[in-house]
Amino acid sequence: MFDNFYADSALITLVVFLELLSEENKKVSELVAEIDRYFRSGELNSQVEDIPRKLRAIEKIYSLSRIDHLDGLTVEFDNWWFNVRPSNTEPLLRLNVEAETPELLQQKTQELLTLIRS
Repeated sequence: MFDNFYADSALITLVVFLELLSEENKKVSELVAEIDRYFRSGELNSQVEDIPRKLRAIEKIYSLSRIDHLDGLTVEFDNWWFNVRPSNTEPLLRLNVEAETPELLQQKTQELLTLIRS
């Protein structure tokens, strides 16, 4: 952990990753699966006329959750989370949802899309 003195270097990261690949003798997908606990919606785009109003409405509905505004609106729960943010070039809201189960992912994605597109 201290070998690289906390250097922020993509090259060091690549070398350490390649070393891990050679030592573990596993596919990248197998290595990632051990730490990847979420199913993902991928980015879902919705055309929205009044983006600020829609974001305020979504935030109000989920106001009792952990909220972050770093990149749009991110709302976190214990077993799922979502981010919705405006496009920089189009009148779109971009939604990403992650959940611990495919069923929860589908339910929450549909819930949010209905809210965004209403």
